[in-house]
Amino acid sequence: MAVVVLAAFTILGGLVAALAGAYGLRQTRRITAAGVVTQALVKATLPGAERPTLQFETGDGRVVEVVSPVPPSRRRPLAAGDRVGIAYDIGDPRETVLIGGERTGLDRAFVGAGAALVVLGAVLAVAVR
Repeated sequence: MAVVVLAAFTILGGLVAALAGAYGLRQTRRITAAGVVTQALVKATLPGAERPTLQFETGDGRVVEVVSPVPPSRRRPLAAGDRVGIAYDIGDPRETVLIGGERTGLDRAFVGAGAALVVLGAVLAVAVR
């Protein structure tokens, strides 16, 4: 009985991970393809924060500040005062993608790990029979 419960939780966890990765991939593709591309100003990272704030102006003149969707890296340091290209969702400008900084690898890893957990859970469930 305990193995069946373990199998069920493994499958459920795998489904959640796979869906989270698939949702992230879908959002990145959607915003990159249909979003509005603009330049954003990188503002200083707040103390204790991992990611800087990006400030940009929407097509209708609103100034929006969002936390960067990705942390700084060696390849892309995101220093205060820099200008970076972003795409934003016209319906919700807080949904942004940093052009050239998409993290699709992480989302794909979630899909792959989730699929592996679903298979492992299924093997556990079948092995108990």
